[in-house]
Amino acid sequence: MKILIVGEGDTGCHLAQMLSSEDQDIILMGRDSAKLAEIDSVYNLFTSVGEAVSPSDLLRNGVDSCDLFIAVTPSETVNLISCQIARKLGAKATVARIDTREYIETGMAGFFRSEGVDTLVFPEYLAAGEICASLDRSWARDWLPIHDGALIFTGIRIAKDSPLCGMELRDFPSGGKTFHVSAIKRGRETLIPRGDDVIKTGDIIYFTTSQQGASTLPALCGLRPQTIRRVIVAGGGKLTRELVRRSAGRHRLTVFDANIDNCRRLTALSADITVVNADPRNLGALRDEGLESADAFIALTENSESNIVLSMLAREFGVKMTIAEIEDMQYISEGENLSIDKIINKKLITSGMILRNLLDMDVDTPQCMALEGAEVAEIIVGEGARITRGPVKDQKLPREMTIAGLIHGGEGMLVNGNTVIEPGDHAVVVCLKGELRRIEKYFG
Repeated sequence: MKILIVGEGDTGCHLAQMLSSEDQDIILMGRDSAKLAEIDSVYNLFTSVGEAVSPSDLLRNGVDSCDLFIAVTPSETVNLISCQIARKLGAKATVARIDTREYIETGMAGFFRSEGVDTLVFPEYLAAGEICASLDRSWARDWLPIHDGALIFTGIRIAKDSPLCGMELRDFPSGGKTFHVSAIKRGRETLIPRGDDVIKTGDIIYFTTSQQGASTLPALCGLRPQTIRRVIVAGGGKLTRELVRRSAGRHRLTVFDANIDNCRRLTALSADITVVNADPRNLGALRDEGLESADAFIALTENSESNIVLSMLAREFGVKMTIAEIEDMQYISEGENLSIDKIINKKLITSGMILRNLLDMDVDTPQCMALEGAEVAEIIVGEGARITRGPVKDQKLPREMTIAGLIHGGEGMLVNGNTVIEPGDHAVVVCLKGELRRIEKYFG
């Protein structure tokens, strides 16, 4: 599949890397020749200098024959116009990163589709949704309802007093089991689990389960669900404004920001929040506003290192739950190792949505999620697919994947070696990053 990405910033570069690992034909186009040359040398990506709204530059890079066109420049207007031009020139599908929340509200998405922009991606809106979901389920690091909630994919950190610690997966009781261990994140490494893998304290375990089964997981992982009411937020930028829109009234928010203009914008959004015009690193100001009695601390400043340090500080003062925005990919594993409860990375969130859009073009894949080192996809099994030729245990599936669950006749179910998958079933597949396209051949 041919994909043309315009925008050589962090998001464009990350998308190009991720999609190129899926064996796609990727071109990354931008204006900064020096940066593109560096990207080309470091990541071995095909890059091209050009203007996002120049028809001749787009045609020179094959927009007329591309399957997917992605516009992620810093300018929302450029992205929207670029997608319109790309569609007019022959691109089969287009995606634009936007900054205006009203564009994704009811009615507007249909208007933009009629104008040639198939998918709108507002990273802050998506990230705010993830934060709100985390506040509702303080014990879960990730939460993905699959097929309208028929199955749940969730990531949970194993506490030291979890009864699972020290157990091999093969020792889990098989009778009445309500979950499937689908992946293990240990430090920088993501594992597709096998029977001899041992659960360790601090592991992040990704489970596939039912809505009912999910309620048993906190205790199993050594955790107690916490009710989150008082929340302190460090940073008052765009993401915080989206969080206020979605969370004010549900939680008691206190926001710290040193920029008076940001404070004024936040105050105008809601009367239900407290806004403090102070540097979030000011420990005295944090304590004056009740840091020690807060239920959650959310670090959303523009600096990943500051967000990590502030989250560690909040934990030292006894805050039950910490959430940090970490946009620098190299710090994500460090943040997880420091027991930050939820990492927010807009590039991963955006990538997951765009990857879902990509898969929808090739395979009927209603759900997809991008983790740091793995991908989760719901794939509809085709007629005559290899996976339907017998029980799962006889399929000789790659070690880099596991079938985490199945939607059969609209009902969610777990999979074991004796399960026989049928055409039309929805298979929930978890695989290491870069393996999804190769694995699809078993299901199509």
